[in-house]
Amino acid sequence: MELFIYLFAALFSVLNPIGTVPIFVGLTQGYTKAERSKVSLLTSFNVFIILIISFFIGQYVLSFFGITITALRIAGGIIITSSGFGLLNGNFSKNKGINKKVQKDVENRHDIALTPLAMPMLAGPGSISLLIAFYQDHNTTNEIIISSVAILVVAATIYLILRSAHYLANILGASGIVAISRIIGFLTIAIGIQYIISAVLSIVRGI
Repeated sequence: MELFIYLFAALFSVLNPIGTVPIFVGLTQGYTKAERSKVSLLTSFNVFIILIISFFIGQYVLSFFGITITALRIAGGIIITSSGFGLLNGNFSKNKGINKKVQKDVENRHDIALTPLAMPMLAGPGSISLLIAFYQDHNTTNEIIISSVAILVVAATIYLILRSAHYLANILGASGIVAISRIIGFLTIAIGIQYIISAVLSIVRGI
């Protein structure tokens, strides 16, 4: 149960679906309720597929390129920490790779569930590196099952949040979303720093 809670909390903090709410609302402004529900479902499904593939296949990608888990933890920690600072500063769009050019291109397309919503806004380098590193330390059959369930629950939570995005935006308001995202940003920074510390400690122990 502790493993499930830890991975769920870590992924939720790094993915930060609450911070995606205002962007989702803007991108689906002219959509019907049914269309928004469909986009929410497709987005959460895409996020699940991206995360589950990263969790199971990521280690082989590292081996192919000769990247050590320590290097991944440091790189992932930096990315996650940077993401957290972006949330603290309120730079949600910039932090998630959504600039004006991308925003304009998205507005001219209907398929936004994969890009930019699922990637890079939700499932980005931070969450992918987190899962790859997590698999290295938790790869027994029981831990893999628990981790897979945690990823599924995170995806389901994303679906519920995005489906209720327009209601949440009205209830919380811009200031409420910013406040929650900044709290999540603080937790995300802590997760990133913890990854860097664990990597440095493993290097020190190996000397």
